[in-house]
Amino acid sequence: MIKNFEFYHGIVFSRLLHATKKEVSIKAYPSPDNASYVINGKVGMYIKYSTKRLSPWGFSFQKRHQDEILKMKNELGEVFVLLVCKDDGIVGLNFDEIRKLLDEVHEDAEWIRIARGRRQMYGVTGSDGKLEYKAGKDDFPERILKACSSTLVKVPVLSWFAGRKTVNI
Repeated sequence: MIKNFEFYHGIVFSRLLHATKKEVSIKAYPSPDNASYVINGKVGMYIKYSTKRLSPWGFSFQKRHQDEILKMKNELGEVFVLLVCKDDGIVGLNFDEIRKLLDEVHEDAEWIRIARGRRQMYGVTGSDGKLEYKAGKDDFPERILKACSSTLVKVPVLSWFAGRKTVNI
């Protein structure tokens, strides 16, 4: 039997692979939740999905989920959270966008909500804020591939509370 997470993660992989003609490597990131991957050895990817048929779609983030995303950011320098909205589309958020939605204080449970009207882009809100702009449903592959092609080596922040400090070498 195909598990839900395998089905929804497969959609993400398919879109990512078909967005480029270059070779892409996908490796599982050690995680008890089977939600994390490393793309081309450089970029973290954390996937959540909603099986709700229509907008709005809700995604819950437990403290351990946010801790894992932060750990990936610190180890890899860049991480994206991909939110699969049933069969409607996928919203890809980088670390800075996630921080706007969930901030640096990891509560026991927080949330992100995505809403989209017919033929519109996605509005994204979270427990601690909202994005001031709308997100496209298919923007994520290009953003991830662009981050993978970056030649800068990033030295990441070790704590949410230290503020955002990335040093390019």
